Formats: sequence, C-alpha cells, structure tokens
Amino acid sequence: MSLPEAKFKINVKEGSVELEGNEQFVNKHLEKFEEIFKFAIQEAVKYNLEGDIPKLEDKSETGLSSHIVSRNPEPIRRSTQGHRHVQKSPILIVPLPADLKANDEKIGLREFYREKNPSNHYEKVVVFVYYLMKFNLKKEAKFGEILSSYEEVNEKKPSIIDIVKNSIRYKGWLEPGPEKFSTRLTISGENFVKFDLPGGSISNE
Repeated sequence: MSLPEAKFKINVKEGSVELEGNEQFVNKHLEKFEEIFKFAIQEAVKYNLEGDIPKLEDKSETGLSSHIVSRNPEPIRRSTQGHRHVQKSPILIVPLPADLKANDEKIGLREFYREKNPSNHYEKVVVFVYYLMKFNLKKEAKFGEILSSYEEVNEKKPSIIDIVKNSIRYKGWLEPGPEKFSTRLTISGENFVKFDLPGGSISNE
C-alpha cells in the first residue's frame, strides 16, 4: 500500500503555505502542520534567509523563496481507471514579525487600537494597515503582518484574504499591494481612520 501523495509549499517571502494532496489527507493534516509552517517562516524572516534557506535534504535547492517537500518522491503513475481527484487546500497565511510595540517615537498598536475602537473586521483591518503604514512607515502591509496585529490586540483572526478582497471591492479603504498577499491604504481608508473613527489626535499626522 503506497503512501498518499502530498506536497507542502512554503513561501517565506509572502508568509504563505500551500498543502496539496487528496482531500482526506489535506483535511487531516492542515491544522497539524500549521505551527510547523509558522515557525519555519518566522525563523527565516528573523534571520533574513530568503536567499539562503537551510536545506531540508541533500537535494534541496537554495536561492529560492519557497520549497516543495514531497512525501512521495516517486514519479506519478498514470491510472487506467481515470484521474484521481487531488484537493488543493486554501492558502494558509501565517503571522509575520512586525514592530507593534510603543517606543519613544510612536505609540503601540494596542493603544492605537483601543483609541480607534473598530467595531468589525473591515474596520479592524484598515486600522492595522493604517498603523503599519503610518507609524511603521511601511509601503505596504503584508497579510501576515495583519495577522500579527490581530494577535497583538488579542482578537480572533478572520480570513484575511477575504476581508481584504471585500474591503477593496465594497469599502474602497484598501487597494492591492505591489506584492502578492499584501495591501495598501487608500485615501478613503486613511480619511476613515483619521476622521470617522475616534481618537483623531493620535493618527500620526
């Protein structure tokens, strides 16, 4: 009895993970490996090893922002009984390191979040993106940094991909970032955070 074919694709630069295999395997193992993926990405980002990621095995390639680890290295055999259905899991976004603490030059995210008091995930995400871009002077906010913002304020995390997509389409507060799994604040989003939410005096402008 052969092992089920499965692939893990970890993209360090984007902070995302793809787990691909048959439906039963994906459903069983996605949550189990989440912490492993999270740790691997955070360690790589911490040491800035995107171009020199430690080898997973002797045949691993360096200089890539992602690796594919296969549980079944043998070539895929064609079946005369038709193609087997392979389930591709949703993208798994994991938290990325972000400077969210207070210092001599800026307030911390927790204080800013408390003053702005967003009431739903759309408002929360635009507040986080505002903080990352205005206080941390980022040119874009990566989805993993938004997840880290949720963790910093101890709030339940939503599907960041869906929230950002809907905010771009229906709210107009965000726009797509230059990189995959990133977003930027629009003028409308900036005005919403500064003038429509409470605490306008601490909007860093």
